[in-house]
Amino acid sequence: MNEMTALKPELDEARMEEFAGRVCEILNDGAIGYMIFVGHRLRLFDVMSDLGGGGTSAAIAVQAGLSERYVLEWARALTVGGILDYDPLSEIFSLPPERAAMLCRGGAGENLAVFSQHVPMMAAMSDTMLEVFRTGDGIPYGQYPCFHEVMAEDSAMSVVSALFDTILPMTGDTQHRLEQGIDVMDAGCGRGLALMAMAERYPDSRFRGYDLCEEAVEFASAEADRRGLINIFFAVKDLTHLDLEGEFDLITSFDAVHDQKDPADYLKRIFRALRPGGTYLMQDIGGSAKVENNHDFPMAAFLYTISCTHCTPVSRAQGGEGLGTMWGWETAMDMLSDAGFGDIEKRLFDHDPMNVWFVVRR
Repeated sequence: MNEMTALKPELDEARMEEFAGRVCEILNDGAIGYMIFVGHRLRLFDVMSDLGGGGTSAAIAVQAGLSERYVLEWARALTVGGILDYDPLSEIFSLPPERAAMLCRGGAGENLAVFSQHVPMMAAMSDTMLEVFRTGDGIPYGQYPCFHEVMAEDSAMSVVSALFDTILPMTGDTQHRLEQGIDVMDAGCGRGLALMAMAERYPDSRFRGYDLCEEAVEFASAEADRRGLINIFFAVKDLTHLDLEGEFDLITSFDAVHDQKDPADYLKRIFRALRPGGTYLMQDIGGSAKVENNHDFPMAAFLYTISCTHCTPVSRAQGGEGLGTMWGWETAMDMLSDAGFGDIEKRLFDHDPMNVWFVVRR
């Protein structure tokens, strides 16, 4: 027996089998996640709901205007995946109402199918991701397919739907001030849905939205024109170079800070852009900076993966260190304090367990 053989660990067969089962489960769930994406983008879950909860693959395909053969295989995959139910006698696939509430547009719950769209987006970037692992480089926003479309759907659920009843009320008299007329900036506005909702509600206030991505700004500008909003303006701006002094009464950042080249400097620039007494409302991912604290955080592995495949490379493409999605609420509080903000209010909402909200004033 040589030395290498002697040092070889003895394998526990039971633990090997258990782990093999776990890997197979992961691969199976990954496939289900992709099929949820297909169902969301092709509105198949919505069609099933419109049909009273389900139907044969032929009925679903006709209603959706799709090929029955592909719809059948999709429905079979989600049946064995525990998403759909199936009656072999009637050949009807059904989507129980409790599941429909979490997978359909306009359902009673949060549409979790929206997040499935990150799966093909990550897959589309596979070759590029493998390369940046070797080089340490970043990936610009513009290379990601449909990113702002996905984030706009997410924003509509987590921000716009709760903006007037839950989110703005926690900022004190902000809504009253918006009614009177103040200056508002959304720093990292994406497609600008939240800002447009405020512009519609408060016509006497003035709104500006800035984002690094030209595609997102073009969409926001066109949509604002379509809605006839004359109190809002969108522009492409690299917030790394934001250099404004005391111009705004309210500044918002919705899930945007951790993507910046230099979040600490970004927050200092936000502070300077506020007027004395102004309010900064910041939403970001609510995980901890310490990985050992995130085992029970909602969708933590998913968020670390988004961090690895999007948020970190986007920051590095700007020359940043890439703090990533799970930079941690502790880090955010430290940076807000260092930026000059004093009284920092940290809030969590039942409707949005993945995010943390900060209300701070200059």
